[in-house]
Amino acid sequence: MLPYAFSAMTMKAVGDAAFEMMDFIIEDYNKGQELIKNGEKYNPDYQRCIQISTDASLKKMVAPGVLVIGSPLAAGFLFGPTATAGLLAGAIVSGVQVAISASNTGGAWDNAKKQVERERSEHRAKAKEAGVDLKTVIKEFEDGNNDLKKWAEDEKRLREMHIAAVVGDTVGDPLKDTSGPAINILIKLSAITSLVFGNYIQNNHIWGKNSGKE
Repeated sequence: MLPYAFSAMTMKAVGDAAFEMMDFIIEDYNKGQELIKNGEKYNPDYQRCIQISTDASLKKMVAPGVLVIGSPLAAGFLFGPTATAGLLAGAIVSGVQVAISASNTGGAWDNAKKQVERERSEHRAKAKEAGVDLKTVIKEFEDGNNDLKKWAEDEKRLREMHIAAVVGDTVGDPLKDTSGPAINILIKLSAITSLVFGNYIQNNHIWGKNSGKE
């Protein structure tokens, strides 16, 4: 279960950081608009955005780090080195599957958005070439102009597809860029931690030294 719990924690960390940054950007933008209305100059606070990302990358990864380092140690001290070996084997087998799945599905969501955006851009370019104003087209179609039906329907279809693709990409990006690659760290760090403490676990686990079960 380690790769699944770890992936969930990293995905949640990315989501929480994104919401925090989004809230700050909205707040900063609104303040900027007030300054502009008052005739003052608006300088976006880029440094604060960088700070939010930096703080999140440090603070929100403490819990996943504790999970990775603590799990093999807890298994070893409570149940002995055989339990740690089993935990590592399970983490490797399920971790590889999760990493491949996360990279493939996340990449598919990301590419789906790019494909929809490309089709939307091509559609708008064709409309511009044909001298069609899509905003006017949709309004006129809603008013009953059937001659513009195809342009309006395609624009609405692509708009809905783009909204859905953006939602998918919101999950896909952290899945392929954060959780998937981080599984490699989980596997390596768990193994290294177990190796470093292997002798201590062998001699000091809760069932005692040389219990005959190792």
